Amino acid sequence: MAARATYLDDILARRRAEAASDDRDLDSMVDRARACEPARGFAQALRRPGLSVIAEVKRRSPSKGALAPTDLDPALLAKAYAQGGAACLSVLTDGASFGGSPDDLVKARAATDLPVLRKDFTVDARDVCDARLMGADAVLLIAAALDDDELGRFHAVARDVGLEALVEVHDERELERALAVGARLVGVNQRDLVTFEVDHERALRMAGAIPSDVVKVAESGVRGRDDASALADGGYDAVLVGEHLVTAADPGAAIRVLRGG
Repeated sequence: MAARATYLDDILARRRAEAASDDRDLDSMVDRARACEPARGFAQALRRPGLSVIAEVKRRSPSKGALAPTDLDPALLAKAYAQGGAACLSVLTDGASFGGSPDDLVKARAATDLPVLRKDFTVDARDVCDARLMGADAVLLIAAALDDDELGRFHAVARDVGLEALVEVHDERELERALAVGARLVGVNQRDLVTFEVDHERALRMAGAIPSDVVKVAESGVRGRDDASALADGGYDAVLVGEHLVTAADPGAAIRVLRGG
């Protein structure tokens, strides 16, 4: 029996097809990205005392459909996140599967002084440059989506153009790969790539395997203060939270609760 295609497989097939037709010159993109104004310090913002929250601007998901109103204003949501005490922002820029866009990132970043992660499916070095050129301060590299050569090259390009890279892993093997390319910002995604279900214990099981000098981020499935507190106690510096905040009546207040305020 053939292996069942995952949400990630479908998204990556589309993204790689798009990348294959991209004929922009990489060297010129790198030069332009290097010339951008200095990025805001993403990892540094997560090192403050207490649990940091990376608050996500997320319109929809492949598994649950629309999460936010169609008239969601990225700037207003970003301001609410900042007022609630978020340390950083994450903005979905994938349109086909998540309803996002680079414009969402531009608007969210302009509304606050917070560092911003471009949350997308990076499959080409041009994607890394695009993140910098649209104003992102960090780029997402998903270990499960990349081979060792791609992961290393894209991580190096990110550093070259002044971006930090959040390397997302799901298990110990992927963590080893992330550390091998020099990752100092690692996210443990608790969402299963086959079913899209969340394993709420995954991050806690993996916490001890992440070196102490690496900034640790738990992703997906944070439902409230109890989850956040357990992850903080487990050694995580930050949680990346999307659905819980986007669907909250008061996103700022929801962040304060997550942080224990």
